Amino acid sequence: MLRLSEGVLMRSVRCAGLVVGLLALSSAQAFAQWLPYRVDKGIVYHTAKGKDLVVDIFVPTFENLNPMFGSPEEGRGKGIIDVVSGGFKDSDDRLREHEMAGLFMVMCNRGYTVFAVRPGSVPQFTDLEMTANLQRGIRWVKENAPKYGVDPEKLALAGASAGGHLALMSMVNEEPGDPNAADPLMRHSTRVKCVVAFFPPTDFLRWENDQPVDYSREPHLMFSDGLQGHSKEEQDAMAARLSPARHVKPGLPPLLLIHGDADPVVPLNQSIYMEKAMRDAGNEVKLIIKPGGGHFWLTIVEEIIVAADWVGQHLADRK
Repeated sequence: MLRLSEGVLMRSVRCAGLVVGLLALSSAQAFAQWLPYRVDKGIVYHTAKGKDLVVDIFVPTFENLNPMFGSPEEGRGKGIIDVVSGGFKDSDDRLREHEMAGLFMVMCNRGYTVFAVRPGSVPQFTDLEMTANLQRGIRWVKENAPKYGVDPEKLALAGASAGGHLALMSMVNEEPGDPNAADPLMRHSTRVKCVVAFFPPTDFLRWENDQPVDYSREPHLMFSDGLQGHSKEEQDAMAARLSPARHVKPGLPPLLLIHGDADPVVPLNQSIYMEKAMRDAGNEVKLIIKPGGGHFWLTIVEEIIVAADWVGQHLADRK
């Protein structure tokens, strides 16, 4: 694991100042003319339980570029699937958090197309259902990527907090494609080239002090009908099923984990468990620990830039 120093790169500090400045603006529209992307909003990729699930696509325009964010050629023809979920909610507020953190600005400045997939929210969907929705979204992105000039084999998957958890759930439960499927989406696998997870829950049975998480905090995350009527044994079994650190196997995509050591919501041990599981299985993994970092931090654009560098290495065109 690597501990990232506060002043890791001068360009990161300058970028952090820029994003903090953007946060101070009252409306995204006030600075939209200076952004390096356009947004195709609210495209339905799936309907489940009567709800339309959507993806918002941040398309690089190759205008209004800032050299501090990197080369616009790095991500040309490549994509990032961003899992929009915080507290297992996929609301507009969660999307705005990713925007204000600088994720779309940095990635689109580098030429990546970002597919912000919304997998649904509790209590309407359980964890496993949201994972299935996300995997449907990954397949939709692969099917439609060429329309945006993106190679479906050049995709990274990223998420933060609950979104990071769902990204890891998809990773450890990856599904193959069926070339003979009648549904063209099902011809694509859910595998991606690499995964980035910011402060993700990874083991619900070893939360703080290696004790199980308080399941009652979100009773519909495990079972659609809540916890009532489900024994402690059933609850623990489902918690294990929903713990990606317990389902790591050899041959998974490279993984980057980023976590603050002062996170009051998701303990740092969650990323440590995932790192160990990946390493023990022989998979490529890197854990970056942010000193003093909570569950989000104002200079998180620094780590987004580091993540972009890492993704660039793993999606690089090989000659």
